[in-house]
Amino acid sequence: DRDTDKKRIEELLEENMVLEIAQKQSMNESAHLGWELEQLSKSTDLADSEKSFVFELNECASSRILKLEKDNQSLQNTIQELRDASLTSRESSLKFVELEKENQQLSKKIEKLQNQIEKEKQSNQDLETLSEELIKDKKQLQVVMETLKADKDRQIKDLKQENDHL
Repeated sequence: DRDTDKKRIEELLEENMVLEIAQKQSMNESAHLGWELEQLSKSTDLADSEKSFVFELNECASSRILKLEKDNQSLQNTIQELRDASLTSRESSLKFVELEKENQQLSKKIEKLQNQIEKEKQSNQDLETLSEELIKDKKQLQVVMETLKADKDRQIKDLKQENDHL
């Protein structure tokens, strides 16, 4: 029983490591998307309000990512404690049941963290889409302004000619 229990713990620890790696990759992707958004906002002439909006959204995403990293570190510490406890533990199967329950709780926490990371990814994608839409709107407004300026110039010219004629 102990051997099977140890094998199960090792399998769960390996699974946790795989999940941690996936989480780190997701956080890296999220940070990279935030960086791309920041670069996009720097490279375009967005209005001050648009820049501050994108900056605030990036800060919000960054703070969430930092919180997730802290939670992940806490989970890693707990996993290490479980590893140490499983190596030194030679007590009854009741102790193993407690460890198994704790491991299940950790698995649930990891799953929640993965869900949060997915939400962050979606949020970053939404931010990127919003930024693109704002850029399109800006370009459309510039075209409208140029058209209005041309109309205004034409009207001024017509009025000057009429004035000269009168």
